[in-house]
Amino acid sequence: MMPETHHLALILAACFLDALFGDPVYPFHPIRLLGRWSLFWERRLFAIGLNGYSGGVVHWHLVAGGALAVWWAVRYGLDSFHPWMAWVWDVFLAYSLLCMRDLLDHGRRVLDALDNLPRARRQLAMLVGRDTQDLPRDGVVRATIESLSENLTDGVLTPLWAFSLFGLPGLIVVKAASSLDSMVGYKNARYRRFGWAAARMDDLIHWLPARLSVPLIALAAALLRLHPRQAWRAALTYHAMLPSPNSGWSEAACAGALRIRLLGCIRYGGRLMNEAFMGDADWPCDLTGDDLDRALRLITICCVLALAVGLVSMALWHGIQ
Repeated sequence: MMPETHHLALILAACFLDALFGDPVYPFHPIRLLGRWSLFWERRLFAIGLNGYSGGVVHWHLVAGGALAVWWAVRYGLDSFHPWMAWVWDVFLAYSLLCMRDLLDHGRRVLDALDNLPRARRQLAMLVGRDTQDLPRDGVVRATIESLSENLTDGVLTPLWAFSLFGLPGLIVVKAASSLDSMVGYKNARYRRFGWAAARMDDLIHWLPARLSVPLIALAAALLRLHPRQAWRAALTYHAMLPSPNSGWSEAACAGALRIRLLGCIRYGGRLMNEAFMGDADWPCDLTGDDLDRALRLITICCVLALAVGLVSMALWHGIQ
């Protein structure tokens, strides 16, 4: 099988399995193993005093490099028996690391539970880290749309495009970077210095896909006859409302595409962290299930377009090489 054909078949097979079955649940899921591997090295580095910036850099390379080494070693062993066994391993690993359907399923579970507000809050708590126990229905809808739009970049676009351009190693590195950022990329006493490398690497990896999400969302909005021009304008106007250098782009673009206001009152651990709304003053913020349904359709079309962009990028990349 030609390398380009092999790569194309790998992408299509992994995406098909993800669309058909969603994220697989099993004890040795690679994200779980990455978390355990990260904790293993974190404890040992802290034990020898490498708990600052240099320790964080070493930690990042040990975890990401270890993930790549395990993938390659298993693949090499299987390939010695038969190339198809190695290909099946690649497909299953890629399928386990993609999460397009999982993101949409989380949103749909909140939508299905909106008639039972306590249950909707519990479903939302699986998506976000903010306080959800006292959110009204419109707050639950806003928070769900915010999570869907923010995770579009780091959960779909960056992994899929890295997979398309750089193969399975690119996908593994992106997922390792996202996992490390979620584990140690905090500005608290323990991780302020140690987690700096993980946080900055995550910002760097998602920088370009975050900005490319804006034309993608605008195109999806045009196909759904929503508000593509507002998506562009909102992204440029409101992206800086979030502290992350990347997540505000897709979130603001989705707010514009849907012509709704997001954010508002947000609390973490009982502390009020935000009150301002993202979006124009005349856009509604009292959102309903219909708004969440529109958002889910928008994100679905974005996922399909992202796959198309990835396949075109792959073809162009192989053509250049």
